[in-house]
Amino acid sequence: MSIGGDHSVSYPIIEAHAQKYPNLHVLHFDAHGDIYENFDDNPYSHASPFARILEKKLISSLTQVGLRTLNTHQREQINKYGIQVIEMKDFSMDFLNKLSGPLYISLDIDVLDPAFAPGVSHHEPGGMSVRELISCLQGINVEVVGADLVEYNPLRDINNQTAMVGYKLMKELLGLFS
Repeated sequence: MSIGGDHSVSYPIIEAHAQKYPNLHVLHFDAHGDIYENFDDNPYSHASPFARILEKKLISSLTQVGLRTLNTHQREQINKYGIQVIEMKDFSMDFLNKLSGPLYISLDIDVLDPAFAPGVSHHEPGGMSVRELISCLQGINVEVVGADLVEYNPLRDINNQTAMVGYKLMKELLGLFS
């Protein structure tokens, strides 16, 4: 379990997991796709880790849940890499039945609506509730071998609300490990 940092930390962590689990699958909860080929002239930025992971063929599949900011480039990347995407506007928990293991979960706390998690750097209204996210985590029925919880920004948090939600999510994630 890795905690903290922006989403750029997921690339080396997932790369290490892929060495131990050659048939690794990734479940990514986020408001953003984080699949830019090159964001702000930095191919290793917080907006590009999944492009690096997929171009190196480190994982067998990527499922992204909660997205609500897709642009043309990101949609092209989704098609290029065959990513399973559940945008928030089409949210359903049906994706849980299609997950495979071993599974790594990458959870950007901004998948939650800012009303539930204001302590993030990039607010995107229209996100998941805490209950929806916990229900998703509790509905996972495959082997979970690792996880990260990223993108908490204490400078934007209100009364430690996001910190408390993050703590709850960390406990839920840890409870999934085999």
